Amino acid sequence: MELRNKTVLVAGASSGIGRSVALKLGQQGNRVVVTARRKELLDDLAREITTAGGECLALPADALDAAQMQNVVDLTVTKFGSIDAALLNIGDGPSFNMATETAEAVCGNMRLNYDTLVNGLIPLIAQMKTQKYGLIAHTNSLAGFLGLPQQGPYSAAKAAGRMLMDTCRIELAPWNIRFVSVYPGFVATERVAADGIPAPMEISEQAAADHIIYAMEKEKRDYLFPFPMRWLIRLARILPKPVVGFITSKMMAEDY
Repeated sequence: MELRNKTVLVAGASSGIGRSVALKLGQQGNRVVVTARRKELLDDLAREITTAGGECLALPADALDAAQMQNVVDLTVTKFGSIDAALLNIGDGPSFNMATETAEAVCGNMRLNYDTLVNGLIPLIAQMKTQKYGLIAHTNSLAGFLGLPQQGPYSAAKAAGRMLMDTCRIELAPWNIRFVSVYPGFVATERVAADGIPAPMEISEQAAADHIIYAMEKEKRDYLFPFPMRWLIRLARILPKPVVGFITSKMMAEDY
C-alpha cells in the first residue's frame, strides 16, 4: 500500500515515534487522524500538519478505554468514509526488577501494552471487514522476542501482542486485511531519556518513523530494525537459552 492520499489513523501520536510518523504521513499527502490522551499535544501536532499543507483530525482518547477507541474509529469513518491504514503505537516499558516488583505493577504494564492493542484492533477489524480491505500496523519491540533484564513484564506483553497479530494475519485474510508488526530496537525518545536502561545502537525518532512507514508500505509482516539488531535477535532465537541469558545479562550489566 502506497501511503499517499490515504486515510491513516495513528494511535499514540502525541509524542515520540507516533508523532514523527504522523508528521511524515501528513507530508506525503495523507488524511491523518491522530489520537492519544494529551489533547494539547494532539492539537499542536494537527496545527503543524495542516500548516504544512496536510489534513489532520485530532481525536483525544485513552486507549485503555475500549469505548473511547471505538469512538475514534467511528468519528474517523464519519469524517472520511473509511480507514485505509492504521498504526497502533501504544505502550510503555519502564524499568522493572522481578526480584522486587508487585503483581499490580506487572499486570498494569500488561494492560498498558496488550489491552491497548486489543482496544484498537477490535473496532479497526470490524470497520475493515465492512470495507473488505485495510492495513493495521502495530509498534511492537525487539523485547518481544527475549526476556530482557529490567524489562520482563514489558517483554511478556509485547510477546503476547506478537502472537495476537500472527493470529489476526491468518484469520482476517479473507477480508483482505493485512497486518504489519514493527519491532524497533532502542529509540531516543523523550520518554526513555532517563529510564536508566542501556540503549545499544540507539536510533532517532525520525529514523524509526522512516522504518515504520517503509514497513507499512511494503506490508512487511514482521519488520525488525535497525539492521544490526535484527540479526542479533535472529541469532539469539537459535542459540541455547543459557547462552542468550549470559549474553543479555552482560549487555545490561552496567546498570542491572
